Amino acid sequence: MKKWTGIIILLLLQGCSAIKLGYQQLPTLSYWWLDSAVSFNDTQTDRAKEALNSVYRWHRQQELVTYLDLLQRGSELSQGPVQASQVCSVQADILSKMDRAMRVAITQAAPVVQMLGPRQLSHLARHQDSKNEDWDKQWLQGSDAERLERRLDRTLERYKSFYGELSAAQVALVKTQVSQSAWTPEWGRQERLRREQDLLSTLRQLAQTSAPTEQVEAALSGVWQRWFMPPDPAGSALVRKMTQQSCDNLAQLHNTTSPEQRQRVARALRAYDRDIRDLIKP
Repeated sequence: MKKWTGIIILLLLQGCSAIKLGYQQLPTLSYWWLDSAVSFNDTQTDRAKEALNSVYRWHRQQELVTYLDLLQRGSELSQGPVQASQVCSVQADILSKMDRAMRVAITQAAPVVQMLGPRQLSHLARHQDSKNEDWDKQWLQGSDAERLERRLDRTLERYKSFYGELSAAQVALVKTQVSQSAWTPEWGRQERLRREQDLLSTLRQLAQTSAPTEQVEAALSGVWQRWFMPPDPAGSALVRKMTQQSCDNLAQLHNTTSPEQRQRVARALRAYDRDIRDLIKP
C-alpha cells in the first residue's frame, strides 16, 4: 500500500527529468514491486494489473491537477523566509493527497487481497526478512559516528537536489539537526517491524476468514492509518515530535539560503509544474 503513493510523491519531489517518464510507468513499476513481494499467480497478475491501471487512470485524470496548487504554494514560499508552521501545512497537504489516493487504491486492491493464499503470504514474509537485512546493513551497522555520517549524507543529498551545493555553515547546521533528531536507527527498526507485522498479520487473518470485500477494505484502511501513526501513545508522541522537528529543520535551513539557492528551487518547481501540465493534457 505504501509503495503506490510513495512512488507518486517521490516522482513529484525528486527531480523533474523523471516525472513524465516515471509517472507514465507507475502501473508497471508498482506491479513489479508488488509481484516481487507476493509472487502473483496468473489470475492474480491480471487482476492486480487491472487494479493498478484503474488507480493510475483516476490519479492522472482527477488527482494530478491538484498538485499544481501545491507547487504554486511551494514556489511562493520558497522565495522568502518560512515558518515551521508553513512547512508543516504543506506536509499535511501532501499526506492528505496520499491518504486520498490510498483510499482509491484500497478499493481496487481488496479483490486482489481476497485472492492471496498461504504461498503468497509466506513469500511476503521472506521478502520482508530480506529487505530488513538490507535495511540493517545500511542503518544499524557500524559505530554511532558512522551511522550518523550515513544519515547526514542522505539528508544532505536530499537538500542538494533542490538547493544545490550547501555552504559549510549550512552543512554544519544540517549535521546538528541530524544529531539532535528524535529518530534513532533502533526505533526505526522497531517501527519497521511493527508496520510489516501489522500488514502481514492482517492479510493472514483476512485469508483465514474469507472476509467479504467491505471487511477487507476496512482492515486495509486500518493498516494504512497505523502505518504513519503508531497506535501506542509513546509511539504516536514520538512521531509527532519527529514531524515537528522536520518542519523546524527545513524552515531553519531554508532561512539560511542565498537568493541563488532559492532561485534554484523556484526553477525546479516551475519545471515540475510544466511536466504535470503536460501529463494532464487529454
